[in-house]
Amino acid sequence: MNLVLQGLDATPDTLRRIGALANPARVIELGAHAIRCEGIEFSDVLKQTIDVAAEAARIDATFIAPGRVLADFKLVAMDMDSTLITIECIDEIADMQGLKPQVAAITEAAMRGELEFAESLTRRVALLAGLDASALERVYEERLAISMGGEAMLAALRAAGLKTLLVSGGFTFFTERLKAHLGLDYTHANVLEIVDGKLTGRVLGGIVDAGEKKRTVERVCLEIGIDPAQAIVMGDGANDLAMMSIAGLSVAFRAKPVVRAQADVALTYTGLDGLLNILA
Repeated sequence: MNLVLQGLDATPDTLRRIGALANPARVIELGAHAIRCEGIEFSDVLKQTIDVAAEAARIDATFIAPGRVLADFKLVAMDMDSTLITIECIDEIADMQGLKPQVAAITEAAMRGELEFAESLTRRVALLAGLDASALERVYEERLAISMGGEAMLAALRAAGLKTLLVSGGFTFFTERLKAHLGLDYTHANVLEIVDGKLTGRVLGGIVDAGEKKRTVERVCLEIGIDPAQAIVMGDGANDLAMMSIAGLSVAFRAKPVVRAQADVALTYTGLDGLLNILA
């Protein structure tokens, strides 16, 4: 087994100190803030020891089978809000209405898995009724930012020939703009109803919930002729668990505890491009 240790502020000494706990046969440097420890005898006790030490040092620790590389995969599917981008778009839209605390509380409950997603989205969107649609453009221009390492990761995926899918319980207003801006291959999200330049408080068509996210990943895999085992799926909330469950590699990015616990990889202290060190 291999162990990848990385952190934005990790020093070589700290990385090697934690890596030494695994008694590796070899240690490979992966840049200034990451190492790969090879030839490890894996056990649950060792994992717990490494996890505790890494957490204390604000380092991401990933155990992965040797030989797994980016070329093993053909598709990366990503959640949008708080994964590919740093914000929850609906919370920022609500802020334009002076309702961010109310909407954000519902968002948090849904991401923790305490509230069924379709119900939570319906309740949140209803609070936006009457808001001028120009608020969407303001959120995109003034508040939306790509998560750290996102553009570097996407550039590496393109160079390696992987397809990209942005599948979101958010809104097409944002996914379509990100598709054009970042050169994504596929997107799928909810459609906000707008009448006479104002939000009606309703979503058109079916809601992109956990089940629809999973079906979308399956549909795109079928379209490009691959098995879901050749897909990497990245997310941060409970609504992402269904699609992550069918992936060849699931990645929890800055995620809720329930998601980190079930993912193959957890990136908490690195950017999205931390994926590249794991599959180097």
